[in-house]
Amino acid sequence: MNQVYLYILVMAGVTYLIRVLPLTLVRREITNPYVKSFLYYVPYVTLAVMIFPAILDATASPWSALAGFIIAILFAYRGNSLIAVSLFACMAVFITELFL
Repeated sequence: MNQVYLYILVMAGVTYLIRVLPLTLVRREITNPYVKSFLYYVPYVTLAVMIFPAILDATASPWSALAGFIIAILFAYRGNSLIAVSLFACMAVFITELFL
């Protein structure tokens, strides 16, 4: 049971260091455009990596999930609102599930 507390302590230390080290090591404003663009897209990539596996497991068939995903990508690329994108993706999943 004591090993569990050790594991929690190590995880807390690692998490703390990951959050504190950038604040202590980088004291000036970041001016490199490549680093700035990389840091700009990190939240979006992290969100996509967390959501994509859930999209494929959310339906009864991976094919209907893929159809909904493709429809969502197409409508989002065209600049539709979030409500429209989600409604069209849900309709695509529903219609695909009817035929599978």
